[in-house]
Amino acid sequence: MVTRINLALQGGGAHGAFTWGVLTRLLQEDDLEFAAISGTSAGALNAAALKSGWISGGREGAIQNLAWLWEQVGALTDPFIAGWLDAAAPTVDFWAKSLKYSPAYVGFDMTTRMFSPYVYGDFARNPLERIVTQFHYDAVCAKGGPALYVGATNVRTGKIKLFSGDEISPEAIMASACLPSLFQAVEIEDPATGKTEAYWDGGYTGNPALFPLFEADLPDDILIVNINPLRRDALPTDSQSIANRINEISFNSSLLRELRAIAFVKRLITEGAIKRGTMKDVLVHMISDDPLMNALNVATKTIPAPVVLARLKAAGEAAAETFLSDHRKDLGKRSSLDLHAMFN
Repeated sequence: MVTRINLALQGGGAHGAFTWGVLTRLLQEDDLEFAAISGTSAGALNAAALKSGWISGGREGAIQNLAWLWEQVGALTDPFIAGWLDAAAPTVDFWAKSLKYSPAYVGFDMTTRMFSPYVYGDFARNPLERIVTQFHYDAVCAKGGPALYVGATNVRTGKIKLFSGDEISPEAIMASACLPSLFQAVEIEDPATGKTEAYWDGGYTGNPALFPLFEADLPDDILIVNINPLRRDALPTDSQSIANRINEISFNSSLLRELRAIAFVKRLITEGAIKRGTMKDVLVHMISDDPLMNALNVATKTIPAPVVLARLKAAGEAAAETFLSDHRKDLGKRSSLDLHAMFN
């Protein structure tokens, strides 16, 4: 029997390689299908690559297209070379600290703090442009396969914008991944109003947005792939660590608000305060690896080092394997994420 679920894919720069690993493992389950995917930033990239590959070549096509995407970002996909490099490389923690204090990254970080991307002109172009323009949008926007939602933030209104169907374009995906300190806002004409709107990263308003997955025709299960650690035990004391934690908190805040709302509705249903069936009783699951993400930092999020990407992918595959082993039986029956404990 096939189990259909929805996916909610967080953004987080190069750390999205963790989601690559998660999706690669989930796609190997022949009795697991994705009804809808909501993605932001790197999550939107992963979602678009998965759907495009799925439409053209099924599960294997999706796996291959995800590998192609991350190869473009900087991952080594040749198993021999990647395995040799990983075996010879130092720990992830060492890599993270080396990148964080490297002169190149320190210079880059200072520049982005001091100057607006509008000073740079064409030098502020998003390097993802060369990748997203290669996606096959007839497949990304196809009615078949999982429904796809790409989140961005409207700069002027501060509200979330969800692109879906034929609205999904290279500009929409770049808008979803547009960090305002690095890139100029992406301007897209709204077909409904004819006005041109400016967009920043979707993480500020939905990382990722869960509400499009509440539709009645979609399954109850939502599997969140979380790559921004919800908790860091170490107190950030240097400027980079403080800025990184502020970013993580702000990018998790919209997700936590939606999860709190889900917890509230579930409590009302359980207590009989609202009639069962009046509102959707969402089943929530999460795949994450907070210990790994705590060892990483803003530098590994910004610079796609091949060794780090390889280890993130492997960690994603391992986390998905653990989830399937522990909670595969929960799908369609109950939430495996304890929302009560999360908010109490």
